[in-house]
Amino acid sequence: MPESTMIGAASRIADVRAGHINYLPVGLFGAVMGLTGLSVAWRLAYVRYAVSPWIANFLAVTAVFAFLAMSIAYLVKCITAPESVKAEFSHPIAGNMFGTIFVSMLLLPIVVAPVNVLIARAMWSIGAIGIVGFAWLVATRWLRVLQNRIDVTPAWIIPVVGLLDIPLAVPRLGLNFLHGVMVFGLGVGLFFATPLFTLIFQRQLFEPPMPDALKPSALILVAPSAVGFSSYVATAGHPDLFAESLYAVTLFLLAVLLGHLRHLPACCPFRVSWWAVSFPLAACAIAGLRFATFHSGLAVNGLALALLGLVTLIIGWLLVRTLVGIARGELRALSI
Repeated sequence: MPESTMIGAASRIADVRAGHINYLPVGLFGAVMGLTGLSVAWRLAYVRYAVSPWIANFLAVTAVFAFLAMSIAYLVKCITAPESVKAEFSHPIAGNMFGTIFVSMLLLPIVVAPVNVLIARAMWSIGAIGIVGFAWLVATRWLRVLQNRIDVTPAWIIPVVGLLDIPLAVPRLGLNFLHGVMVFGLGVGLFFATPLFTLIFQRQLFEPPMPDALKPSALILVAPSAVGFSSYVATAGHPDLFAESLYAVTLFLLAVLLGHLRHLPACCPFRVSWWAVSFPLAACAIAGLRFATFHSGLAVNGLALALLGLVTLIIGWLLVRTLVGIARGELRALSI
């Protein structure tokens, strides 16, 4: 093992023992969301195009290990640096990222169910209760406390619009008797998506640009329509005109926002905040593959495969770059 790697590993162990992981952002759970979403996308490709299932399985295992690692690390942070956690939770922007914990627990059951459906159901139940409670808390805080328009960023979508993720795993878990819960998540999520998107779009037009570290989060704007499409299909059982409209909106927003992704390396160096692009992009690939399942055609299938390839390359690069950063002991610097 290279000396630099050994020094980096020793430094990380010392940091954990000393409780010096107060820099660890809760938003890093977004990596779990992205990896899980990509695993689901490859599973759909396996069903639709008979590709090898090993990619989906590898990504599923990676997502589970990432969730366990983040859970342990953030628990250590809660114990050793509670004031830092409290400050992060109270922050008008970073506080919204706590929703990524519960969304991860709503998505992971999709890939865990084939192995152990009881664990998957338990995880989904905790995630569903957690995201509903968190959404209520955040929405209440928005109405009670005067907000600053400069703090309105795409991260605001996560807490309440995150309810759209509730229906996704229900069919796989065999919990179809919870149809009312699925409708609740779908309805509330879509209802809040419109005003929040309008606020964020207005902030982008009339306020100073977001800080460089937050610019990757612009891709979150495509998540409501992409996840909304999959959530609607999971709840209704089949796509209709409204679902197809959501997919059309997804493609248009993705075409607009990919320009931001192209200029990202020039605007700021790599940070773990770049993982904010992973799940929205994975959701687009999932939507494309689901759409192709119901609507065959060369263009439809070609677009679905193109989205899958693009997302795989981006998330693969994010994973490798993050692991390299951790091996070099750069996690603190990458978290700033």
